[in-house]
Amino acid sequence: MHATHPAQNTAVAGFLLAIGSAASFALSGIFASALLAAGWSAGAATTARITLSALVLLGPTLVLMRGRWQLVRHAWGQLVVFGVLAVAGCQLAFFLAVQFIPPSLALLIEFTGPVMLVFWMWARSRVAPSAVTLLGAGIAIAGVVAISGVLAGVSLHPLGVAFALIAAAGNAAYYATGASSNHGIPTLPFVGLGLLVGAVPLIIAGALGVLPFTVTAAPAVIAGRSVSPWLVVAGMVLISTVLSYLLGVAASRRLGATVASFTGYSEPLFGIVWTIALLSVIPTPLQWLGAALIVAGVVTVKIGELRRARSRQ
Repeated sequence: MHATHPAQNTAVAGFLLAIGSAASFALSGIFASALLAAGWSAGAATTARITLSALVLLGPTLVLMRGRWQLVRHAWGQLVVFGVLAVAGCQLAFFLAVQFIPPSLALLIEFTGPVMLVFWMWARSRVAPSAVTLLGAGIAIAGVVAISGVLAGVSLHPLGVAFALIAAAGNAAYYATGASSNHGIPTLPFVGLGLLVGAVPLIIAGALGVLPFTVTAAPAVIAGRSVSPWLVVAGMVLISTVLSYLLGVAASRRLGATVASFTGYSEPLFGIVWTIALLSVIPTPLQWLGAALIVAGVVTVKIGELRRARSRQ
């Protein structure tokens, strides 16, 4: 028998962790849809998710930041962008989107964030992306058009698509801020601090009545069964947020950020699986095609970025 190389074991473990992270995060749309159908407002569901997740990660954040609080002074701008746009804005827009369109389709549109990031960097640097990157962007955009139903004459609700595109902008902010490590803050406390920052404006907006905040005790329905809404909140916080982030961090440390980000693109596919299994919502053939185009397009964008990065070395 041949001995297994330790590096190979690490890679396999990292891949499984990354897939687990994608699968658990993809459940957030299911949990959100169940709460919204039970009478919760999108603002209340988002605030509960972010605030409770921040409290769960508060202990580990405080431990890992011991003696490092001076780093926050240098990273406050990135923390604000991460917390307000990548966390609060992205999740609120996503939860608003699933009020109008299926969670799996909203998640697929949200994952065009890297494509938005390409065009943002192009406008900021005035340096055109590579042909491969632009090809990938075009494929992903075609996927969004296919998913929207415009080509079939039966369109998704425009507000759902619009909110999902706003979530995609938040997703782009997540990649832009999360990829930076020059501030020296470890990944887990950076996420924990970002969640705290994101919770503040949501709590204030809810308290002032700017953000509709409705919570009900009515049972939520998942997979045809009625469950307590607080059980759904617990699942959304512990499974789709805390567990997903922790698995993602562990995967990144084993695989590296680049490979881990590629496995993260399985999340929209898990979103489709969960939507079919738990909500009995089956995409149309054109939407299946759109899903394939979005995933293929975003992966092509990443390949183009990797090629350009290697050519500069």
